[in-house]
Amino acid sequence: MATIIGGIGTSHVPTIGLAFDRGKQADPDWAPLFAGYEPVARWLAARQPDVLLFCFNDHATTFFFDRYPTFALGVSDDYAIADEGLGPRSIPRLKGHAALARHLARSLVADEFDLTIFQGLALDHGLHSPLTMMWPAVPDWPGRVVPLMVNVLQHPLPTPRRCFKLGLHLRKAILSYPEDLKVAIVGTGGLSHQMIGERAGFNNERWDLEFLELIEHDPERLAAMTVDDFVRLGGNEGAEVIMWLIMRGALSPTVKKLHQSYYLPMTTAMAVALFE
Repeated sequence: MATIIGGIGTSHVPTIGLAFDRGKQADPDWAPLFAGYEPVARWLAARQPDVLLFCFNDHATTFFFDRYPTFALGVSDDYAIADEGLGPRSIPRLKGHAALARHLARSLVADEFDLTIFQGLALDHGLHSPLTMMWPAVPDWPGRVVPLMVNVLQHPLPTPRRCFKLGLHLRKAILSYPEDLKVAIVGTGGLSHQMIGERAGFNNERWDLEFLELIEHDPERLAAMTVDDFVRLGGNEGAEVIMWLIMRGALSPTVKKLHQSYYLPMTTAMAVALFE
C-alpha cells in the first residue's frame, strides 16, 4: 500500500528558479534562501519518496482566464517545462506517475470533487521553481510528480475549508493505492505579498509567522477563515497559501514540523517548512 511520509510547504516565487539557474547560491542576497532549503533536500535524499504530489497554481501560462479550472489534476507520465517568456528552463522534463494520478482522480470524483483532468500540458514555475531547490535534477529527477493545479488567481477561489477537505480526501485516496509507494505532499504559494493595487508591495511578517505556527498546530483555524481574511492579512496574492492547507489536510493530525525557514528580501516573503 502507498504511504505518506511527510509534507513540504514552500514558496514558488519565479526568482527562486532564476537564482538557482544562475548559480546564486553564494550570493549574500540569496544565500539565506538556499540555506533554508538544505534540510529539506537532505530529508528528501534520505527518505527517497517515489512521488511528490505538488499543489500549485498555473500563472496564466498553460491555463488562461477564459478557462481556468478550480482544481486540475495531471494524469500523464511526462510533462514539459513551460516557456514563460524567457524560454524553458534547462532542466529535464518532469516525470509523472499516471497510474497513481488516475487512481486519485477516480477516488476524488467518487468523493464528489469535480476535477479537471489534463494530459500533456506544460507546467510552469509554480511547480518547478521550488522543486529544483529540493530535488537534484542532474542527470535526471530522482522520482516522479503528480501535479495538482489550484485556482488562486481568478475569483471565486476555492475556500480554505474546501482546500483542507481536499487534502483529507487526498490522504484517503493515496493510502488506498495498492502499490508500495512513498509519497510526499507539497503545498506551494506565498507567503505574504501583493503585486497590484493600492497595497502593492505589502508584506505582513507577523501574520506569516503566525500562519507557519497554525499550519502545524491548528490547521482547523486556518480552514475556518475566508479567502478575504487571507487577502487582508497576507495580501492579494498572499492568499495563495490556501494551497498549503491541501498539503496539511493530507498529513496526519499529529504531524511534527522538522524544519522552517523564513526570508523576506524583496516583494514576497519566502518560506519553506518540512513536516513528518
